[in-house]
Amino acid sequence: MLANFLIGLREGLEAGLIVGILVAYLNKLDRRDILPRLSIGIAAAIVLSLGVGAILTWGPYGLSFQAQEILGGGLSILAVGLVTWMIFWMAGNARSLRSELHSKLDAAIAGTGMGIVVVGFVSVAREGVETALFVWASVNSTTNAAIGTIGAVLGILTASVVAYLIYRGLVRINFARFFAWTGAFLIIVAAGVLSYGIGDLQEASVIPGWGQPAFSLAHLIPPTSWYGSLLGGIFNFTPEPTWAQVVGWAAYVLVVGLLFARVVRANARSTALQPEGALTT
Repeated sequence: MLANFLIGLREGLEAGLIVGILVAYLNKLDRRDILPRLSIGIAAAIVLSLGVGAILTWGPYGLSFQAQEILGGGLSILAVGLVTWMIFWMAGNARSLRSELHSKLDAAIAGTGMGIVVVGFVSVAREGVETALFVWASVNSTTNAAIGTIGAVLGILTASVVAYLIYRGLVRINFARFFAWTGAFLIIVAAGVLSYGIGDLQEASVIPGWGQPAFSLAHLIPPTSWYGSLLGGIFNFTPEPTWAQVVGWAAYVLVVGLLFARVVRANARSTALQPEGALTT
């Protein structure tokens, strides 16, 4: 539940931050007449995200077991790729996000009315579809899908409240620090989802080695214990992973973790040399 809450919180806060920047800029330009068109794009993005979530939830039921495992494993790996891209994109572009959105909105205002709809749609749809896919992959790998879904919904609701308070100037957040810490946590979560996806593909005989555990930690961390369930729910921990799962998990954490740490350090040095308060309010 905690992992899905954090996913919903982070993605929801990103989407809320984007919407807040767009609305504030239109108000600053005294172009409130454009807000309804922007709202149409945002509403369409929310509908698309819900549609993707519904298709992922109920779509695979008519497939064979092997097809379900292949689909589940493939989508889990796709979700890991998307969330990894999201982590790095936000870490590298948070400081320039405001100016990029302003430029897109300026171009849309100068063009047709449909351009405003597209800006709102694209800005929110990316976050929404990423959230739907990654939450589905995370929930699908747990035994209690209802709790995981509730966690994601609570995270999105919390993000909506925080985003509104930020927009009203009632809350100040150091976004560089927030995205650094949540990014590091999500790397561990994504590694667990990757491991689960590899297990699905092994179970479908796409990747060999299913049923041959590399080691067993069941005597130390029983999967039915409260701490085993906690680790499984948050990090997709399995006490008897296969070698492919172990190698996939370790390689992802090592490579992505080191690259992410390099980006965070580079951002910290850049902030120290050229302080900017655009996204620390």
